[in-house]
Amino acid sequence: MKKKTIPVASKVAQKVLPREERPSVLKRGTRRLRDRDKTREDLAFAELRLKNKGAKLSITAVALEAGVTPALIHNTYPDVAEAIRAQIGKSARQARESTSAELVKAKTRNGELRDELKTALADLRRLSSKNETLRQELAALKAMGSGKVVVLAKRK
Repeated sequence: MKKKTIPVASKVAQKVLPREERPSVLKRGTRRLRDRDKTREDLAFAELRLKNKGAKLSITAVALEAGVTPALIHNTYPDVAEAIRAQIGKSARQARESTSAELVKAKTRNGELRDELKTALADLRRLSSKNETLRQELAALKAMGSGKVVVLAKRK
């Protein structure tokens, strides 16, 4: 029975990199022992290498360069992830605050539109009623004008 392998880096990254530059694949059951300080250092060096190459800086790119998964950076080194986001202009807090501000704006606009709709529907009902009354009056006047209908005098 052949043993399955698990990739070190994401499949997306493996499609992007040439085969000779892809991270190695570990066999199931084998573990690479990592020293947190060494990994943090590897991440810092990977970030510097990307900057020196002029490559686009992202968490995925740093992870590939360091030979780890992006999930490791997100889950184990959130401070490193935040530093990378800050360098590319997207801190998590800024993104959350801007999204929150957009949501508040959208909710406010939604409320205004609902009020406009309510007013428009009320106007529509009122105008429909008036239109029907005028239609009936017009039909009566046309009938009287054609001579087919005789108008009786009102009783006093």
